Amino acid sequence: MSCILAIDYGKVRTGLAITDPLQIIASPLDTVSTSQLFLYLEQLFLTEKVEKLVVGLPMRAHGVAGEIEVDIQKFLKAFKKKYPKIEIYREDESYTSLRAAEALVLGGVKKKKRQKKGMLDKISATLILQSFMKNQK
Repeated sequence: MSCILAIDYGKVRTGLAITDPLQIIASPLDTVSTSQLFLYLEQLFLTEKVEKLVVGLPMRAHGVAGEIEVDIQKFLKAFKKKYPKIEIYREDESYTSLRAAEALVLGGVKKKKRQKKGMLDKISATLILQSFMKNQK
């Protein structure tokens, strides 16, 4: 079996989450500098078999895509060219940052650790992945 990888793409940092090979559990993976994302993915794909990529779709009110969508489209074009066999899906990422922050509070994560933006990004990616998995059933 293969994993599903999810990305919460950002201008500065990108959060990543991944499933187990049976695609049952979504787990936070890492937060990487967006400028280093392809290098990170190259290394990841050496150890993990990924068949699907889920990228957050930043939607604003009234169905308008967020500003970051331009950068996401550039990333997706380059990704498709480099990894043509990996299927790409989009998943609405509305309110994932807010829900991630709430999850950290409810999980008892200390305020100082919650303030690290990287933590929020990989939890947001996990929420995107969980939403995708739920919608696939």
